[in-house]
Order: sequence, then structure tokens, then C-alpha cells
Amino acid sequence: MLALKAENISKQYRLGQVGTGTLSHDLNRFWHRVRGKEDPYLKIGDTNDRTTKGDSEYVWSLRDIDFEIEQGDAVGIIGRNGAGKSTLLKLLSKVTKPTTGKIYTQGRIASLLEVGTGFHPEMTGRENVFLNGAILGMTRKEITRKFDEIVDFSGVERYIDTPVKRYSSGMYVRLAFAVAAHLESEILIVDEVLAVGDADFQKKCLGKMGDVTKGEGRTILFVSHNMAAIKTLCTKGILLNTGKVAFQGNIDDTVLRYLGGNNTSITNHFIYENIKTDFFKLEEIILKNDNKDINEPLDENQEIEFTTNFILDTGQPERYHITYHLLNDYGEALFSFSSISQEIKYNKGFNSLKCIFPKNFFQSGNYHLCFFLVEDKKEAILVEKDIASFSVVDGNREIGVYMGREPGFIRPQFNWQIK
Repeated sequence: MLALKAENISKQYRLGQVGTGTLSHDLNRFWHRVRGKEDPYLKIGDTNDRTTKGDSEYVWSLRDIDFEIEQGDAVGIIGRNGAGKSTLLKLLSKVTKPTTGKIYTQGRIASLLEVGTGFHPEMTGRENVFLNGAILGMTRKEITRKFDEIVDFSGVERYIDTPVKRYSSGMYVRLAFAVAAHLESEILIVDEVLAVGDADFQKKCLGKMGDVTKGEGRTILFVSHNMAAIKTLCTKGILLNTGKVAFQGNIDDTVLRYLGGNNTSITNHFIYENIKTDFFKLEEIILKNDNKDINEPLDENQEIEFTTNFILDTGQPERYHITYHLLNDYGEALFSFSSISQEIKYNKGFNSLKCIFPKNFFQSGNYHLCFFLVEDKKEAILVEKDIASFSVVDGNREIGVYMGREPGFIRPQFNWQIK
């Protein structure tokens, strides 16, 4: 039985404006509508690609999305920042309407799209539980029956009669998730809000969502950049790229496609236009083996040069440094690395920062990077997840040695001694 069906849904926004745009555009739309013609502005608009500069004042956040989700499915929706994941969830949650297409749903929908969704800051936690349940279509009797279980799961019993405006973001999301997960809606939609909670609570939430799908037969749509969480919870996946469905299938294939596992082309040179602040601009990231071209595969048996070119237009460049997180095939963080470890001071203006990974450091496989610009060694003022992905391939080996892949993702060289 179908729980959700999307037919040719698209969402268009007008850049720089609130609402539909100018009066002339509204009149033009009205004149076309009374004559039975199509909205003239549906024929224009750029693809939602944040790495390029568009020419149109309209942008398609989503374009021609089609899929069907069966009751009891756990579906992971993944893609890079700006791919349209949150917009899609807002359409499915009926927060906003699609520009074109239709959405069919079977049953009540509970959404957790951002911290404190549907909460009133002046009301207490107790009052917000009943308010949120009423919004979801629950009766007071249903909410009362689940109330103690909700409070116990959230872990905020001590503060349940305190206005939620005094809650921390972690407390907010704890209570909001507990309400959405325990009240008996048929479809649960969860965006990247679980990242706010601590590790114990994230584990608790994933366990609860697993119970919801497997034990109760409810449907879950889950958006996250944590591929380990996606693979643990979901059985099916939808990959979005620049507002379009790039792939649908089982979750393993979807994650591998997202992380570049099925790419035949080699891309080790990443150019950026819109990753910047008032004083910082990231220009490019380049990975290559020594004495090799950037279009050649990265060989595990050779050193890998990792170069970050950027502009830092400030009189105090010493206050800033760049940190990267390296993640494996499944989105699990392997380690972080930063120029601060060697007290490198950046220049005002153009900088070319190079890091050398030693030979035989990486196992063959796919990796991706998260970028952080850190101020005063304590605060990340610019964060970009999934900023670059790269693959390392098996190198040449001598005849007679083991040709298989060792377990793990890295293989550091240690100093061994015998006496």
C-alpha cells in the first residue's frame, strides 16, 4: 500500500524577493490564467546549482520529482547542500505548495524539519506537547495516554513545566522528536535535526525510528549527512542532485552513488564560486600524486598532495585557520586535520595551503571532506559538508605479495623495532 506518491513535482523561487515577485509579474500570471494558458514564468529559471552563477532571477529548487514510497518503508533522502532535500520535505509536509505537480499521502504526517518545529516559545513543554499533538490531529485522550512515555524518552522531565524559550537547542530537539515519534502518525519526516542532540540521544533516536518502521509499520523519510545513520536506519534511498532525482534504489547503492562509488570520471580538481564570507573566499581544492596530472587516479603507493587555494582579505589573518574532517565510504569520520597543528600563519590576500599525505597512508576506496574555517582556534564561522570527494586506487605491487585489500580505511606506517 502506498504511503506517499510524488507526481512531477517542482518548486520555483524568485531570487531576492519575498512572495511571488512584482505586481507586473502577478498581473501577467493572472492574464495567462484567465486565458487558460500556462504560467509564463514556469518556462524560465536556472537549475539550483550553487557552484555556478545564474542569469535568471528565478531558480528551480526542485524539478520534475517522481517517486513512490510504500507503507512501512524507511527512506533516506541524501544529497549535497543545496540539492533540494529540505525543500522536498517541506512540500511533503505541506508547509509549502509545489509550483507544479501533485503529492498524494495516506495517513497523518508528523514532521521534524528544524529544532522546535511547531513549538510556541512562551508555552511550557507540557503545553507544547498537547499543542503539537493537536496539530498532528491527535485527540487529548491519545496525547494523555502517551504523555509519560514522551517525557521519559525526551529526558527533560525536570523542565517540562518551564517555557520552552528557556530550553537549550538540545532540549528543544529532544522534546520535539519525542512528540513526533510517539504520537501515532502514519508518516514521520525527520530532517537533519538529530545532529543537535548528543551521541547518546542520537543513538536513542535511531533506535526509536527503527522500532517505528519495523515494529509499528510506520513510514519514515530521513534526511542526514551521516551515512552511517542512513545505512543503519533506511532500506531505500533517494539521491538528489541540483533539484533533480539522480538515483533511486536500495540504500547501499544510493550511498555509494552519492559518495562517488559508481563514478567513471576522475575529478580531483574542485573550483568554487560561492563558498565565501565578507573576508574569505575558497577558490579551489586540488588533489594529485607527485609528478602526476590532476586528471589521473590517486595511487595509494605514492604521496598525495592536497592543496587548498583561498583568499583571506583581513588585517588579522593569524586569527584564522582551516580544518578538514575526512570521512569514509559510509560517512563515518576517520579523523580531522588542520594547519593549526604546525602553527602555520596565513597571508593577507592569496594563500595556497598544501598538505602531504604519505604514501601507503590510504587504503583504496572513496573518501569525502568537510570544510571548516575556524576563528581564534575555537569557533567555526564557515562550515561546508561534502565539499569534495575523491577516490584512491590500488597501486602496483610486486609479484608474489598479497594483492587483496587490507581491512580498514587507512594504513599508517609505524616504527617497528626488534631486539
